[in-house]
Amino acid sequence: MKKQTLLHTLKGTILALTLALFTFTAASAQVIKNVVLVHGAFADGSGYKGVYEALTKQGYHVTVVQNPLTSLEDDVTATKLALDAQDGPAILAGHSWGGVVITEAGNHPKVAGLVYIAAFQPDNNETALKWFQTAPPAPENGVLPADDKGIVYYDKAKFHAGFCGDVSKEEAAFMYASQGAFYGKCFVSPVTDAAWRHKPAFGIIATEDKSINPDIQRNMYKRSNTKVTEIKGSHAVYISQPQKVANVIIEAAKAVSGK
Repeated sequence: MKKQTLLHTLKGTILALTLALFTFTAASAQVIKNVVLVHGAFADGSGYKGVYEALTKQGYHVTVVQNPLTSLEDDVTATKLALDAQDGPAILAGHSWGGVVITEAGNHPKVAGLVYIAAFQPDNNETALKWFQTAPPAPENGVLPADDKGIVYYDKAKFHAGFCGDVSKEEAAFMYASQGAFYGKCFVSPVTDAAWRHKPAFGIIATEDKSINPDIQRNMYKRSNTKVTEIKGSHAVYISQPQKVANVIIEAAKAVSGK
């Protein structure tokens, strides 16, 4: 009887250990299905519609942050609120100025990986402006000096060619009309704790970018050992090539999930 009791106890212990190991393995290999998208300057969240549709068709849960564009701190706060609402780990992706935002907000515990879409990727104590000034701007670039309210606008006459040269004239007109007011102090706000130093990073270089010189993107991503994908597209590559951008985000999600 004692032997049977001991055997029963051992079987129960083995079963419990097996279940615990299975649960731990499943948790550690959790498939990431949450994506949080952060827009940049001279834009708003509506530009992510194509990426949103491509990702949701593949079963991803997508949240688009509407940045106030009033300061780095405010944009990071808005992004963290979106991350707080996720039901598990997420990929955090940012375009242009949004790269600075995800570099700071990416330290959130729910962020499993970062995707930079033709985006700034500063290090600690660096600003977007510091990197913007490392190469001469393209003739098409239309970023204007801050006005008397501290707001930076994009020259309307240059917006189509400089920001989104590979979309239609009509779509460019809507993008210009729907952009948020971007406060210049954002450009000179330094990063305090660069998330790409702690978490895996993936980057998209827009090879026809007239707003952020592609060589600037290459230099930032090379320094950080970011896994790079080059896509032929304008600065607004996430609008003109949404499926290709979504594919990089999916690749990132699978890579950090171990799939």
